[in-house]
Amino acid sequence: MSEQRIPIWRKARLSDGQAMCVEFAMFKDDTIGIRDSKNPTGSKLQLTRPAWTAFLTDAKAGRFDL
Repeated sequence: MSEQRIPIWRKARLSDGQAMCVEFAMFKDDTIGIRDSKNPTGSKLQLTRPAWTAFLTDAKAGRFDL
């Protein structure tokens, strides 16, 4: 039987602690899960590693800033 690992959800290090955050976790199949920290049992987005890398690159470049 294969070992089951429970994903460890994490917030950004620079999170301000006001519950307006997203959390992420790495899954056994090498995908990255993203969820709303205010609703941990709600819907989750699951991305491939290349999509996650592209998302982080765009976020760091300010492409999602309002």
